[in-house]
Amino acid sequence: MDKKTISRDGTELAYTRAGQGPAVILVSGAMSTGGTVAPLAGLLADRFTVLRYDRRGRGESGDTAPYAVRREVEDLAALVDAAGGEAALYGISSGGALVLEAVASGLPVPRAAVYETPFAVDEEAAKERAAYTAGLTEALAQGRRGDAVELFLRLTGLAEEMIQGARRSPMWAGMEAIAPTLAYDDAVMGDGLVPRERLASVGVPVLGVAGEASAPWLREAVRAVAEAVPQGTYRTLEGQTHMVDPNVLAPVLAEFFGQ
Repeated sequence: MDKKTISRDGTELAYTRAGQGPAVILVSGAMSTGGTVAPLAGLLADRFTVLRYDRRGRGESGDTAPYAVRREVEDLAALVDAAGGEAALYGISSGGALVLEAVASGLPVPRAAVYETPFAVDEEAAKERAAYTAGLTEALAQGRRGDAVELFLRLTGLAEEMIQGARRSPMWAGMEAIAPTLAYDDAVMGDGLVPRERLASVGVPVLGVAGEASAPWLREAVRAVAEAVPQGTYRTLEGQTHMVDPNVLAPVLAEFFGQ
């Protein structure tokens, strides 16, 4: 990250800016930094001014207690200002939920796109998310960062042997380092359900995208988001999962943001 801006509460945010054209800000999901969306940024930079940033508590950005979702919205407001006063937004997974809240909050965002926002679509999924929230809160309160990461990985559906393998890998220390931000993403998700009433107030076009090969509930969640927004559009990407290929996603976003 080669640039810095200051959020309303004084938190320093690290970001990188590349390309030229209309501004687009990329928002990463849980356990991710701005580096996660770097490949996508590179593919969009030939048509847009692309900003990617480390969300608070991650990478090179600072943090200020206590956490509140509105503070992450204020972070995006600061980045929109840095982009020139208006910017489209793209968010993946829980980063998409943050994007939706930012748009609903009235930031100067002409268009927004989200990829597989993991909202619950039925009562059973809502119970699972509530149990995750309780377990995560307890683990972080007790300083058990590794256990918090495990809870998150199980929530994503990762197999137990892969979780244990990850725990023995060199990357585990980095995952534990940003484990406290799992609570931030959990807060961004609200009660875990699609915020239909909130989305009904969104007055700009929103594109909801899902991978055709992803779990059915993820596709349902994104479709529900698109249907709740008055100017919402839903589409799937052939052969894609939650780990979407930037080369497949970039042309779809470029077409949408270029309208």
